[in-house]
Amino acid sequence: MNVLNDSIPRAGNGLGRAFGENFLGEAPDWYKLTIALFLIINPILLHLTSPFITGWVLIGEFIFTLAMALKCYPLQPGGLLAIEAVLLGMTSSDSVFREVTDNIQVILLLMFMVAGIYFMKSLLLYVFTKLLISVRSKTALSLLFCGVSAILSAFLDALTVTAVLISVAIGFYAVYHKVASNRQAQPDHDHSRDDEVVEYHRSDLDQFRAFLRSLIMHGAVGTALGGVCTLVGEPQNLLIAEKAGWDFAHFFIYMAPVTMPAFAAGLITCVLLEKTKAFGYGARLPDTVREVLASFAREQEQKRTQRDVVELWIQGIVAVILVLSLAFHVAEVGIIGLMIIVLLTAFNGVIQEARIGHAFEEALPFTALLIVFFAIVAVIHEQHLFEPVTHFVLSLEPDRQPGMLFLANGILSMISDNVFVATVYINEVKSALTAGDITREHFDKLAVAINTGTNLPSVATPNGQAAFLFLLTSALAPLIRLSYGRMVMMALPYTVVLTVVALACVVYVI
Repeated sequence: MNVLNDSIPRAGNGLGRAFGENFLGEAPDWYKLTIALFLIINPILLHLTSPFITGWVLIGEFIFTLAMALKCYPLQPGGLLAIEAVLLGMTSSDSVFREVTDNIQVILLLMFMVAGIYFMKSLLLYVFTKLLISVRSKTALSLLFCGVSAILSAFLDALTVTAVLISVAIGFYAVYHKVASNRQAQPDHDHSRDDEVVEYHRSDLDQFRAFLRSLIMHGAVGTALGGVCTLVGEPQNLLIAEKAGWDFAHFFIYMAPVTMPAFAAGLITCVLLEKTKAFGYGARLPDTVREVLASFAREQEQKRTQRDVVELWIQGIVAVILVLSLAFHVAEVGIIGLMIIVLLTAFNGVIQEARIGHAFEEALPFTALLIVFFAIVAVIHEQHLFEPVTHFVLSLEPDRQPGMLFLANGILSMISDNVFVATVYINEVKSALTAGDITREHFDKLAVAINTGTNLPSVATPNGQAAFLFLLTSALAPLIRLSYGRMVMMALPYTVVLTVVALACVVYVI
């Protein structure tokens, strides 16, 4: 009997420990405890205070999950908060569904456009590989990486372009790491460990890491420079365009007075950073590494079959179709993305369900997170949480309002996610337009300020830009020693320049 009694607490303790380990998985214990406290405090706070105060606390808690995205992907903790908000009556499932249906274009963009570009990776890899091997000047190469990434992100998708940059860098890093470890004859080699790197290769390997680090950061910033320019560059762009009633051409024209000067300033900053070698930039590609990579590229060219060549041509033709379809707005962006999937898979022989399924892996987690965003937005709407902020901004002189919105969106996007911030503010400004508080012309200016504010200053941290977060959490980051702190430091000059130039344009040009 005593043995039975003794075993009950131990079993209970074991179950409790197992539950604690399963809850949010590998997240730190302090993080798990924080989320649990959030879930416990919210109903108590709602009972003791008001839905308005509890709603603002909920927003703070949700932004915390976004800021701590490296500890735990925000879908799970943010989703728990959203579910609790519905259960507490701070919003309803119908309101969440209405938010989702109102923004179906953005969801279709993430589901189909990102997946469509996945089947264009061979062409993108080919382009970036040619650049890396052919251009010997580091300054010119950095400028090309930044510029090409910007152009591609303007018409494709920043996440996919970043994924291509990561694939190129990992591929070349693995090739040289195998040579540096004298493992050329071995088909399997772990390039994440330096145990077998030959001593006289270590300095070249370190310099190669610094070279890739700076190149990848230039490319990542390029995705932000191009992503802000067009309707499909970032998810929030389409959301803002939908609220404003802009098509692809109108969006570009409205944004151009801010985005074009910011683009030029970004390219100039890229050149200056390489010339001055400041903030971790300026590392050159060692000659020994270039020889290894060039030899590898030649081998790959020789292995390319006629089918591979045809595949590249098909991808190039479909890329032109994509650009023209977007420019002339032949259909909603998500539907165009589905068309791209059909064309690329049909003409390049990708007909197995399993192979097609891989294309959706990158976008669907973020699509699910976006639905959670909309649940929080539903709380904001029903509890009128942002009305005081909106009233304050709209109470300012009209010529001061765009600049204030730009700064507010920029600061919040540095610590939170720019899609969430843009969703909240564009909805508030659209409500003001509907209520007759602002004119249509003024609404357009505020929409430009919101879009540029969420896209450009957010390069300051990985939290704000999905592409930056994707890079930081990728397999490449530990290989090239790209930590959170180093990423923030390398992004700092771009952050300052882009914020100042864009703010000046928002205040004095639009």
